[in-house]
Amino acid sequence: MEDHEYGLHRLHSLLGVIPIGLFLIVHLTVNYQATKGADAFNHAASAMESLPYLLFLELIMIYLPILFHAVFGVYIAFTAKNNVGNFSFFRNWMFVFQRFSGLFLVIFLAWHLWQTRIAMALGTPLNYELMVHALSNPGIVIFYLVGILCAVYHFSNGLWAFCVHWGILVSPKSQRIGTYVSLVIFVLLSYVGIRALFAFI
Repeated sequence: MEDHEYGLHRLHSLLGVIPIGLFLIVHLTVNYQATKGADAFNHAASAMESLPYLLFLELIMIYLPILFHAVFGVYIAFTAKNNVGNFSFFRNWMFVFQRFSGLFLVIFLAWHLWQTRIAMALGTPLNYELMVHALSNPGIVIFYLVGILCAVYHFSNGLWAFCVHWGILVSPKSQRIGTYVSLVIFVLLSYVGIRALFAFI
């Protein structure tokens, strides 16, 4: 049973990087095109929507991995032992924030899918105007801002955890360097995500 759960943990961390993490980077990059104007975003979104076998690719490479990652992540969040009360140091706090960001992302992604993919299924085209309308409420803008930061943090910190769990970062020095790299990734992707968000406002 322990070996089975260990395997699920490794699969969970792997899917968080490939394909979910890669999808996050592509998604933010496409959204960033909005900083160049409505036409640039519409062109980028149209190019993504015209990919062959899109529904199959989304199901296999995005929706199913995210579903497993979310369900098992919620299980981890409610069963993992948080040691912040006993050992208040950096990594324990990162551990706690990873769990909280993951729980928030379950809600955020459900809302985001409702506003975009479900709207598209009901006949609304995915374009610049859709996102402008979706972000016309200041409260929703704040909700999206928190969602973007949580997604980027969850990925960048999860990337560090992935490298540790898979034996890439073994020594304390390599793990420290990995922390700096994950921080740089967090800052860069946060910049891209926030710039894209405010380009729709």
